[in-house]
Amino acid sequence: MKVQKILLLIAAAFLVSGAVVSSGQFGLNWRFLEKYLSVPKTITVPGDEKVRVVTEESVVIDVVDKVSSSVVTVGITQTRRIGDILEFNPFDPFSPFQRRPGKSQKLEQDIGSGFIVQGGLVVTNKHVVSAADSTYRVITKDDKTYEVKKIYRDPSNDLAILKIEASGLPTVEMGDSDNIKVGQMAIAIGTALGEFRHTVTTGVISGVGRGIEAGSPFEASAERLDNVIQTDAAINPGNSGGPLLNSSGQVVGVNTAVSSEGQNIGFALPINVVKEALANFNATGQFNRAYMGVRYQMIPRQTAILNDIPEGAYLQDVIEDSPAEKAGLKAEDIITEIDGNKLTDENDLAKSISKKKVGDTLTLTVWREEKEKEINVTLGNQGE
Repeated sequence: MKVQKILLLIAAAFLVSGAVVSSGQFGLNWRFLEKYLSVPKTITVPGDEKVRVVTEESVVIDVVDKVSSSVVTVGITQTRRIGDILEFNPFDPFSPFQRRPGKSQKLEQDIGSGFIVQGGLVVTNKHVVSAADSTYRVITKDDKTYEVKKIYRDPSNDLAILKIEASGLPTVEMGDSDNIKVGQMAIAIGTALGEFRHTVTTGVISGVGRGIEAGSPFEASAERLDNVIQTDAAINPGNSGGPLLNSSGQVVGVNTAVSSEGQNIGFALPINVVKEALANFNATGQFNRAYMGVRYQMIPRQTAILNDIPEGAYLQDVIEDSPAEKAGLKAEDIITEIDGNKLTDENDLAKSISKKKVGDTLTLTVWREEKEKEINVTLGNQGE
């Protein structure tokens, strides 16, 4: 046992100092070291060429081999008029120059990513398939193309389900996003920049429970997304809708957005949101989600103390003809409690409503004009 400890110390010293330790050098037993130390392994590839692959690389390779056939590219087809022509008419002295429309041309482009969850159903982002007067297609890894027959958009999240006529396609395994930990490995697969299909990037989970404003690359719009996952795995335009994976090859998130102000700051929707949406969809054929109809900003405790106002959800706007407006809620109200449960950064308004069902009546404690009052709201259906 003493000899083993001495050998381990010697090997560790050489590894730390940058020396190469290999079979036959210094009289060390490679198999013995491989058993007790985390060192690169040697594999043989065609041509008898030996390649050393470290443990992390092996994990990534295994995950990509397992999942990539279930990852797809989402493409768009749009009809645009190309090259208007300016013609001269000498017989019209009042308008001698006339513009003649150019030819209509169909343009095809890869714009996003997705992954297959069950027969004929593909999950992607809502903003990927938001363009009007367009048709969409799904391209698998083996370059088979399927026309998107129907799009089901989730109004509460940046999610969409694409229906294609296909069967027997490989599907992903969905993990549990409630159990992910900051620092664990993250692997993203997608069509980077709408050009490079099945691009793989790696990193870690950088944070959880983030709130972001996600914009669409095709529309001047933004959507508030809460409880998203932050990762430093590179996510580029075109990666949207693709899977964020753990080291077991399970999907833990849907790649959604990237920060334009920082480096290696990307965001993904938790896969548990997708699982709930799929359960709703399979049961009803649509996305049924309870909603109140407000835009809000959470007031954290420190801000509340400094400004002598209560902690809660500050209503920036109340949607016209929504359940909130019908119940009498107004802009600048602060909702402090729902059914007796206080609203905080950890238990915000969106999270509280996500636990409710369409038709549930909530008792809200509202702070208005420095007074508290109770308002009852019956949640509506935001499904499409």
